[in-house]
Amino acid sequence: MAYVDKILECADCGASFTFDAAEQEFFAAKGFTNEPKRCPNCRAARKQQRGGGYGGRDSYGYQRQREMYPAVCASCGKDTQVPFEPREGRPVYCSDCYAKIRR
Repeated sequence: MAYVDKILECADCGASFTFDAAEQEFFAAKGFTNEPKRCPNCRAARKQQRGGGYGGRDSYGYQRQREMYPAVCASCGKDTQVPFEPREGRPVYCSDCYAKIRR
């Protein structure tokens, strides 16, 4: 299907913005059926207000920064950071030791 640039009006600020062919193709590949209702500036402002989205990804599919927790590797004793809160009695491994154990 050939996509053609479209001029849309932002539902928030009323400004005109271009929904270009590449974006339309991207939306179609992701399975989105609706056109965007907000201009890029209003989308960014809304994203900022909401704190980045939900489920580890924001509403546009971009990965959010994970919260990291300090830990000490149970195998080598090195200080490390892990993407979950370590619990008492459960071993935590640095990425190098975890890669060795996983194999």
